[in-house]
Amino acid sequence: MKKSIYLMTIIAFFVLAWSGSSFAADKIGFINLQEIMQNSNAGKKAAEDFKKFYEKETLEIKAAEKELKKMKEELEKQGSLMTQSSRSEKEAAYQKKMRDYQLLVNDTNEELKKRDQEMTQKLMPGIIKVVRSIAEKEKYTLVIDVATMPIPYYAKENEFSKKVIEEFNKVK
Repeated sequence: MKKSIYLMTIIAFFVLAWSGSSFAADKIGFINLQEIMQNSNAGKKAAEDFKKFYEKETLEIKAAEKELKKMKEELEKQGSLMTQSSRSEKEAAYQKKMRDYQLLVNDTNEELKKRDQEMTQKLMPGIIKVVRSIAEKEKYTLVIDVATMPIPYYAKENEFSKKVIEEFNKVK
C-alpha cells in the first residue's frame, strides 16, 4: 500500500513538472481576421467589387420604392374620384407591386449575404496559409482570432495581423 502511494506521488510529481514546463514554453499569437480582410490588397479589391454590386442593387430598389410611392400617392389623390372597380384594380396593382418590391429586397439581401460569404471563402485559404507560415516560423503553439472571440485582454506584442497583411499582399 505504501509503495503504491509512493509510486502515485512520484507519477503526480512528474506529470505536474512536465505540464508546468510545457505551459511555460507555449507561445500564443493573436490575429484580427476582420482587419486582415479589410486592409489587405485582395480584401480591398473584393470590398470594392462588393460595394459596386451593392450600389447597383440599391439603385434598383430605390427605383421600385419611387414607383410604389407614386402609385400610393395616386391612389390617395384620385381614390375618391375613381369608381369602385377602378379603385380596386389600382389597389390590387399596388399590392402586387408591394409584394414584388418585398421579394426584390429579400432576394437582394440574400444575394449580398451570399457574395459576402463567397468573398470570405475566397480569401480565407490564402490568409490561413500565411498565418500558419508565420506561426510556424515564430514558434506559436496557438493562434486566436480576436475579431471573432471576445478576449478581455491579450498581449499586443503577440498580435501579428500586420505581418499577415504584408505577407498576404506579397503572395497575392
